[in-house]
Amino acid sequence: MNYNNSRFLLSKRPKGMPENDCWTLNSEIIEDLNNGEVLIQTEYLSIDPYMRGKMNDGLSYTPPLKIGDVMVGESVGRIVESKSKKYAIRDLVTIHQGWQTFIRAKDSDPSLQRVPESNLQSSVFLGAIGMPGRTAYYGLNYVGKPKAGETLVVSAASGAVGSVVGQLGKLHNCKVVGIAGGKDKAQYVTEELKFDHCIDYKNENVAQKLREYCSDGIDIYFENVGGDITKDVSKFLNKGARVPICGFISKYNSPDIASEETPFHVLGGLKPKPQHRFFVVTEWLNQFEKTTAILLEHIKSGDLKYKETITQGFENAPQALRDVLSGKNFGKQIIEI
Repeated sequence: MNYNNSRFLLSKRPKGMPENDCWTLNSEIIEDLNNGEVLIQTEYLSIDPYMRGKMNDGLSYTPPLKIGDVMVGESVGRIVESKSKKYAIRDLVTIHQGWQTFIRAKDSDPSLQRVPESNLQSSVFLGAIGMPGRTAYYGLNYVGKPKAGETLVVSAASGAVGSVVGQLGKLHNCKVVGIAGGKDKAQYVTEELKFDHCIDYKNENVAQKLREYCSDGIDIYFENVGGDITKDVSKFLNKGARVPICGFISKYNSPDIASEETPFHVLGGLKPKPQHRFFVVTEWLNQFEKTTAILLEHIKSGDLKYKETITQGFENAPQALRDVLSGKNFGKQIIEI
């Protein structure tokens, strides 16, 4: 059986916010599979801030996309054809093979992961139980190393990663203070996610509120934003503080990100210098299956709540990325194919 795959290809590098002409919507016919291959019909596509950096032609922790490449991203879907001994038709899987409606993949692809069946919508395996959830889990536990009674501050606290970080921090018996943009997001963080406090950086003085909420200083700062937020938080970091750096979205649309002041500049200039490092979720690739199971149990028990913004239609992926980069989405941004 032949399948018509729609895919977004990178057609030019953006300057600032990526506009529609940065991509070409292309279609291809997928025919017979080879031995050891599977074909996945995508149900949902994840939209994440890191995608903007992959569109630049510059140095990063992974090579940039080339012009003509499929736009990067993770999907969840079901296998509709299989010539693999490892995977069967109807298996639910996630895979990191970009913006496509059908994905042909080798069963040896390290990003191909079978996910457990549950009564949850499969999109959750792209969010709280997926790459953002695992990013939160590893960054907090292995880089932040929380201890009971410590103060944890999380920027982009209502987002896909930050929301999980804060809730895990509460399970470690930390005092958790979020930073989010807008009254609705700040209210959600305290009332639904049960952070101790949340600072609305759009309408409140961040430094003043940090002084009020973090009277014993800050032991862990989970960095998602950069810019002025980092500068404000840096004033209150305790000796021995740890800063997992997940990203700094405030600078992602810069025409020359290499010339921007990053969290590394701000934190590296402090005396004493806090422990800080950039990390990527794939450092713990061999733990993905175990971590997915842990996060799933937290959701089933009610310890972990999540919010999704689901946009209908594959063709709306470019706008969804712009929404993420400008903070218009709420929680995890998903495209329903």
